[in-house]
Amino acid sequence: MTMKESISTVTDQSTVNSAKDVLSGRSRKGWFARLLPFLGPAFIASVAYMDPGNFATNIQGGAKFGYELLWVILGSNLMAMLLQSLSAKLGIATGQNLAEHCRNQFSRRTVIGMWVIGEVVAMATDLAEFLGAALGFNLLFGIPLWLAGLLTAVVTFLILGLERYGFRPLEAVIAALIAIIAISYLVETILVRPDAATVFYYTFVPHFSGTESVLLATGILGATVMPHALYLHSALTQGRIVTDNPKQQRRLFHFELIDVFIAMGIASTINAAMLIMAAATFFNRGLTAVGTIEEAHRTLEPLLGSAASWVFAIALLASGLSSSSVGTMAGQVIMQGFLHRHIQPWVRRVVTMFPSLIVIFLGFDPTRTLVLSQVALSFGLPFAIIPLVMFTSRRDIMGPLVNRRITTIAASIIAALIIALNLFLLYQLLFTGG
Repeated sequence: MTMKESISTVTDQSTVNSAKDVLSGRSRKGWFARLLPFLGPAFIASVAYMDPGNFATNIQGGAKFGYELLWVILGSNLMAMLLQSLSAKLGIATGQNLAEHCRNQFSRRTVIGMWVIGEVVAMATDLAEFLGAALGFNLLFGIPLWLAGLLTAVVTFLILGLERYGFRPLEAVIAALIAIIAISYLVETILVRPDAATVFYYTFVPHFSGTESVLLATGILGATVMPHALYLHSALTQGRIVTDNPKQQRRLFHFELIDVFIAMGIASTINAAMLIMAAATFFNRGLTAVGTIEEAHRTLEPLLGSAASWVFAIALLASGLSSSSVGTMAGQVIMQGFLHRHIQPWVRRVVTMFPSLIVIFLGFDPTRTLVLSQVALSFGLPFAIIPLVMFTSRRDIMGPLVNRRITTIAASIIAALIIALNLFLLYQLLFTGG
């Protein structure tokens, strides 16, 4: 073990010991100091809710329909909070992640099918994240997109390399990248000066304007409630802080709920800021044709000044790098859980970056590719949500952390809503040319 690994291991063990002191009631620290050891898993999972796919769908949604789809962001994030909390609870209660439970509970044929779907979802996720980071490098430094893609791969390798030093260094880097995104969009929102009353109205009053708005709403949903994040969150909590004491498990889940609320609250605010920026900058000026990330970046400078375009590109780069790293982690969880096989993260990174590089070299529109990848993600959601609701509602699996009836009902309604929306979208695309 190297000196760095030793220090990191001590840091992780110190975090675990502090958490156990809090759970046992021995800690006499202040409220935030008691909370701190439990923060982290939701922040890593929440990166999936701020990835470049969100940039693409939110920019298109804001430019074409103004503030109209803000309610979709709010609804999607409320759904995400519930589902991510169930995923975290599954890992805490059982010491196994969602994919592992699927492998244990379903037939081999079903497991193989779910693994294939999970891998397709992981590839669609990685496509969006890799493209986003490459676009960030391209917009910031003007380097060719293919070279930006290779640079993205190298930086992602470096971030993933932190895993061998324990969970705290990786959590710290991810949290720093989230902070960069949040600060960037705080600056953007201040620059565009949106109308507060209009924002409030469309946040809480649902609207649709034809099939295209439904397509974008589904894309926003796919970019917000993400299947790979559900698999990953249960893996992040399954062995981080372990206790078999029912009372301590409940306290641990209580702290994880706070972690989810803070992380997903930040993610929701950032998503809303993306759409508000596009609506206030483009839609309100009649620039509804601005539908790509590159156009948004290029148009921001003459409208708001060079600082706005730089801040936008920095946020996109931070989003792409963080989410690409987390996406690779999720892919590992999916393969290990369903097939009980493990490959090195760098091998998976090399394999999964090829579809993205192909898209870049063939010259496909990156933003349209990002939007379609998010729609593909939404179709994979039921195959993660339904098992998650099933497992967390079973007392023989969850013990004292089994869902309350109202929780199971709410999660089931969310699953039904997502499936119905996806079926409607599929009908529109296949039979009406939408």
